[in-house]
Amino acid sequence: MNEQQRAEALVGRMRWFGHDGFRIEGHPTIYLDPWKLEGDHPPADLLLITHDHFDHCSLEDIARVKGPDTVVMGPAAVAEQVPGARTVEREHSLKVAGVGIHVVPAYNIDKFKAPGEPFHPEGAGHVGYVLTIDGVRVYFAGDTDLIPEMSTISCDVAMLPVSGTYVMTVEEAVQAAEQLKPRVVVPMHYGLDIGSPDDGKRFAGLYSGRSIVLERQT
Repeated sequence: MNEQQRAEALVGRMRWFGHDGFRIEGHPTIYLDPWKLEGDHPPADLLLITHDHFDHCSLEDIARVKGPDTVVMGPAAVAEQVPGARTVEREHSLKVAGVGIHVVPAYNIDKFKAPGEPFHPEGAGHVGYVLTIDGVRVYFAGDTDLIPEMSTISCDVAMLPVSGTYVMTVEEAVQAAEQLKPRVVVPMHYGLDIGSPDDGKRFAGLYSGRSIVLERQT
């Protein structure tokens, strides 16, 4: 397979649960910000949490997929809530279960809950992740705007929030994708009473590059 095919094959291993909740199937099995899971799910080898908000750090959903050998990772505010979780900090790089992990910033520039109070402040320590899985670099952006640090990120697959209000709008996510230049974009952060159910398709219609809009699974 060429690099484009490898990137798309990796996306083919993704299961999207709505919002920012994903499972990447394979060895290892990776969960990202699981929320509102239903039914039975295979246990996680690696479980990555971006920040401590309830729709990302869901203790109920973490318990649903956490096994005795699961490695749970997140910033300090997550580790305070999840027993045994490892604390990660921005710009740290490590390797777990054969997966390269580089921790990157995620924050708001112009999404405010009150004047001067962003939903995701830069100083709160919220993160995204760049994962290297079978040679494919996957950027899981977390809850973020189009921030200057994105100019330093190199990735094959970009998982970008698109719903606005708390994160990038569709149009801002298109700008981010055009800057990142990944082989594939997967839109996220919509689909569970946040944003419009059509946000992913609207992103795909505006973005000139390759995007894959995943169907929500339970």
